[in-house]
Amino acid sequence: MIIFLVVFTALLIIGLPVAYVLGVSTVSYILATNNLLLLESIPQRMTGGIQNYGLLAIPLFVLAGELMNKGGITTRLLQFAKDLVGHFRGGLAYVNVMTNMFLASIIGSANAQTAMMSRIMVPEMEKEGYKKEFSAALTSASSLLSPIVPPSLLFIIYGVTAEVSIGNMFIGGVIPGILLAIGFVLLISFISIKQNFPKHDRVKAMKVVKAFFIALPSLCIPLLIIIGILSGLVTPTESAAAASFLALIVGMVLYREIKPSDFPQILLNTAKFTSIVTFIIAMATIFGWVLSFEQVPQQLSSMMVSLTDNVYVFLLLCIILLLLVGMVIEGIAAIIILVPILLPVATSYGIDPIQFGIIICLTMAVGLITPPVGTALFITSSITGVRFEVLTKYVLPFIAVALIVLILVAYVPSITLWLPSIWF
Repeated sequence: MIIFLVVFTALLIIGLPVAYVLGVSTVSYILATNNLLLLESIPQRMTGGIQNYGLLAIPLFVLAGELMNKGGITTRLLQFAKDLVGHFRGGLAYVNVMTNMFLASIIGSANAQTAMMSRIMVPEMEKEGYKKEFSAALTSASSLLSPIVPPSLLFIIYGVTAEVSIGNMFIGGVIPGILLAIGFVLLISFISIKQNFPKHDRVKAMKVVKAFFIALPSLCIPLLIIIGILSGLVTPTESAAAASFLALIVGMVLYREIKPSDFPQILLNTAKFTSIVTFIIAMATIFGWVLSFEQVPQQLSSMMVSLTDNVYVFLLLCIILLLLVGMVIEGIAAIIILVPILLPVATSYGIDPIQFGIIICLTMAVGLITPPVGTALFITSSITGVRFEVLTKYVLPFIAVALIVLILVAYVPSITLWLPSIWF
């Protein structure tokens, strides 16, 4: 296991892409232990890791994002957000958070959303005078909204694993998502004053109203998807197909910006970014498999639950454990490994499975921007060209805000349970 950790750390330090780090570390462990039977199982494990039903939504949501970009939907959402808050100092940073929140309810995959927004927002903010490093860090951090604002792939995986209502998970994630967005806005306000961020002139009220109506078809896409899922009319995967179809109709018929000649490039971009995300997930799956084979999560969990009988201490220990695991294991793999171990213990403490699921998913989301793995950081770094270690430095304040929201979610159950209690 020591060789495994040494190889993993060394490869990260030299800057190898995270997917290769995870894969090479896994193979190094197998060769060092001379357990060649495990080596033969790697292709099967990789294939199995990307055959999860919930992952089928990823290419469709990526396609929806590409259609939104090409069809002018994302541009109109950005323009509406810019007209609404652009006159504040640091307005484009607020726009970044607002747009990510709009898109979180459409895309549902943090990695796909990070890839799309890194291509859109970072160049736009850099052109307006923002530091490229700050813009990239903000874009990565704002992608945390995707795993906790419905529809969320992590919520789906947790719901299936824990056998709880996915609809309740979706509704329970609304308030934590809003709190996270508010926390980022407050942080931006502080940084904008300190660094004297640029601002635009205030636009007239009529222009804001006009921008709203122009963006209304785009805003209807997440609304219709959420209603469809919560009403039971469509599954989350079907909602991804619906998002793509609606984005196509809006882009071709209403905005008239998508042309038949655009489809080859749209499909090529979809395949490209889907393959990046899928490859990372496949490598993370075999990495988590090795840790599971060594029973590392089980040993950590057993040690943790034997330390206390106090529910508040248990929650704190869970958060620490999940943060540590989330730093090195992909969220879906971590949920599949840890939920069967931790959930029975949590329910014995009287913790509601919905609240516990949102704690787990939010912690895994924080892991997306937490070194040493931080897949959202690696995606942003590869697209924007900002070095990983520099990006890590700029994202630390956002991690601190996310941890504060996480503590509130853990210790104030009504944050996650109030809406499901009145909705269903």
